[in-house]
Amino acid sequence: MRHYESSMRTNSTVDQAEDAAAKLHNAVTQAMSHPTEKVIEQAENSLKHAEQAVSHAPEGSVQGHGVDLAEEMLATEKERLALVQKQKS
Repeated sequence: MRHYESSMRTNSTVDQAEDAAAKLHNAVTQAMSHPTEKVIEQAENSLKHAEQAVSHAPEGSVQGHGVDLAEEMLATEKERLALVQKQKS
């Protein structure tokens, strides 16, 4: 059986930014449930990667489509990670 969603993806910079933001979401969720130094550091590294990916998203977008979503996802996860960091310190 073919995976329809993946067949629609182009692996553009927007797709990569959305994927990085989704991985950041998972990392932050993990940090929220297990707020150890190591897990928080992993989430911070994921944040750096997602920020870089989102900054490149406009390069591969068609008329900006998808960039706003990636930026919104990144902003939400930055807020969530900040809460974890604040609780840990």
